[in-house]
Amino acid sequence: MPALEEIDLCNPDYFNEGVPHHWFRALREQDPVHWQEEADGAGFWAITKYEDVKAISRQPRLFSSWQGCTNIFELNEEELAGSRLLMLNMDPPQHAKFRRLVSAGFTPKRIAAMEPHLRELARRTVDRIAERGECEFVADVASRIPMETICEMLGVPESDRQHIYDVSNKLIGFDDPEFQTSMDDGRVASTELFMYASQLGEEKKRCPHDDLATILINAEVDGEKLSEIEFQSFFLLLSIAGNETTRTVTAQGMRLLSAHPALKHRVVQDLSLLPRAIEEILRYNPAVIHFRRTLTEDVELRGKRIRKGQKVVLWYPSANRDEEIYAEPDRFDIDRWPNEHLAFGVGEHYCLGASLARLQLNTIFSELFRRLPDIEVDGPVRYLRSNFIDGIKEMHVRFTPESRQRRPSA
Repeated sequence: MPALEEIDLCNPDYFNEGVPHHWFRALREQDPVHWQEEADGAGFWAITKYEDVKAISRQPRLFSSWQGCTNIFELNEEELAGSRLLMLNMDPPQHAKFRRLVSAGFTPKRIAAMEPHLRELARRTVDRIAERGECEFVADVASRIPMETICEMLGVPESDRQHIYDVSNKLIGFDDPEFQTSMDDGRVASTELFMYASQLGEEKKRCPHDDLATILINAEVDGEKLSEIEFQSFFLLLSIAGNETTRTVTAQGMRLLSAHPALKHRVVQDLSLLPRAIEEILRYNPAVIHFRRTLTEDVELRGKRIRKGQKVVLWYPSANRDEEIYAEPDRFDIDRWPNEHLAFGVGEHYCLGASLARLQLNTIFSELFRRLPDIEVDGPVRYLRSNFIDGIKEMHVRFTPESRQRRPSA
């Protein structure tokens, strides 16, 4: 068991090979509301237990997303003002008003209507690799459906989609020098997306379509249309949240099933097991590692006095492996049920695209396992250097080309 003073949740280097679950296990057992010093900040309270993460998430007025926004690091006043335009960083009642606007694009009816198209996207994705016998899974498979889907929902032309994907990588990979070498890189990437959104918004005013961008450009909050910067902020949030998280879970799912060949074999033989397997993937390796809240008044939690203005950080991979909730939490178990994980959050900020993400995951894995049943990871996995997103940068896979599988035996 590591000594608590050795734990440093601030340093992304310790997340280079994935989430340091041994640290979170020690914190849950010895100090579930743990004060973490920061080399370049005021420090924060690390929340590692399932019920605490749920309780805090359901009290947005006490544990504010707006006050200091949802990243651990501190922002200056100008940066705070910009970040507070993102729905992710809003509190009630403002959050509920803005969420209602975008929820029109995520209704059950609209998501269900997307299924045939998602299956076609999955088919085309597998078509591109089916005869190669190997591929780089993140770029060739995991990124394809999320990027195509969210860009299509937003009304982004096909010719511009790779650009949106590349710029969003720079924003989400702010701790990885492969994507971003300074905070200025992130500001440049944000500006690029804002400029693109501005052009797209003007196009939707001239030629409206049945897409999210058109919905948002014509939407009203309290009788007023969204300002240009509010529209741009919506575009930025949706293009990142709708792309990165599902890509991450797709890659982690392939990694996990490859690491558990007996379980993968069961899923390949019986695709009706996929929904539960996907829930276990989400529990075991949630895409988002943490979000921050800021206290609006003093509170006591598990005997610790947390002061107004202090940072509280919710660690979702830890909550999802809480021994009080899950039997053998470190075991990857596709039969685990019920599986009420917190991969999509809980309460006010529960992920708006959860149903879409589940459908996307089911669609791509169904297509892969039906056509390339022996697909598996081949070689080391390169992780994103981040304590925010449990991402995979590069992961090669191998498989028997599709035509050889269908060839009759002599």
